[in-house]
Amino acid sequence: MTYSDFVGITGVGLILLAYFLDMVGRLKNKRPLFFVLNIAGSGLACYASWLIQYWPFVVLEATWFVVSIIGFIKTIK
Repeated sequence: MTYSDFVGITGVGLILLAYFLDMVGRLKNKRPLFFVLNIAGSGLACYASWLIQYWPFVVLEATWFVVSIIGFIKTIK
């Protein structure tokens, strides 16, 4: 496994963890932790995509990152 694989798997894992916890009712999607997991996960996935120069996913994950930051800010206000 390469460095970019490890970073990408970690990032995607955090995003999926947030989604899974929401689906099973253990973490509501309006809670700050939900957004923190998505921010960290999408940031890592974006970085991994940038490392391998796969630009469609850089755009996707960067957008997910920004949207998650906006959601986080809204929840802490």
